[in-house]
Amino acid sequence: MGLMNLNTSENGMTHSLKLRSYQKEDAELICKWLRTEEELYRWSADRFNRYPLTGNDINENYAPQLATGRFYPLTAVDERGHVAGHFIIRYPYDDDRSVRFGFVIVDPVLRGKGYGKEMLLLGIAYVREHLPATRIDLGVFENNESARRCYEAVGFTAYSTRECVMPIGTWRCTDMEIDLER
Repeated sequence: MGLMNLNTSENGMTHSLKLRSYQKEDAELICKWLRTEEELYRWSADRFNRYPLTGNDINENYAPQLATGRFYPLTAVDERGHVAGHFIIRYPYDDDRSVRFGFVIVDPVLRGKGYGKEMLLLGIAYVREHLPATRIDLGVFENNESARRCYEAVGFTAYSTRECVMPIGTWRCTDMEIDLER
């Protein structure tokens, strides 16, 4: 995958992010961003059920999904090449009409500065340009209000809620979607 670029300005600060394919070395950095067990579950729901997480855990989870050809882990890097964030795009169903964003995370020191919004806009552009999907959805826990606001800022709207039972408790999850105009 080639790099996708976007320059944005938020709160008077200008950033320039690019998306690139996830590299196995990114996993260790992502793990460092998961500073608490609660952050791990907000990021991954019940997909790992282990804290602390290791880079090998992420890579082992991704490997069989990559083999399907319907799983796209992406990493956002800034103009200096520093990793700023990460997320995945996957096809949750057999048809190609809908993709799901997941494992959305931004470096904690960059949160609240527009990097998440910029990364998501790049992800939406990636889907529009490279995949046949006409809809993107994602889930966000109700105890992650800053993430929900970020998703709303790029056009996602809520369409359902559900309970998620995890080892650290039962959380309400809001599923959100954005329809892509083709």
